[in-house]
Amino acid sequence: MLRVGDLQRSIDFYTNVLGMTLQRRSENPEYKYSLAFVGYGGNPEHAEIELTYNWGVDKYELGTAYGHIALGVPDVYAACDKIKAAGGNVTREPGPVKGGTTVIAFVTDPDGYKIELIQRAQYGEGQGLR
Repeated sequence: MLRVGDLQRSIDFYTNVLGMTLQRRSENPEYKYSLAFVGYGGNPEHAEIELTYNWGVDKYELGTAYGHIALGVPDVYAACDKIKAAGGNVTREPGPVKGGTTVIAFVTDPDGYKIELIQRAQYGEGQGLR
């Protein structure tokens, strides 16, 4: 679960920039929060990311415990080109991981969460940005 400062902005990023689909959305007026679930397919076959918007909170401190989300992609270079074309922020250009050969890149979502893209051919098949 990621706490976000603007739910629609985050939905737009994960769907339009990373190519996920909005799986479902709910509102909880009594407790003043909204949820959206995004992913590359439905749960339980595919993992989903829960986006939580606490009404009236537009920014969070990310802290030191969070590292990043990792997504397997068939071609990191093509994925980064697509992300840039959609207005996304590539913060580490594609290339081999330090001390290895696996090709990775990093992007940052609108709230500052880091997302690692890993060339999935290096470790097997999986879902990811197409």
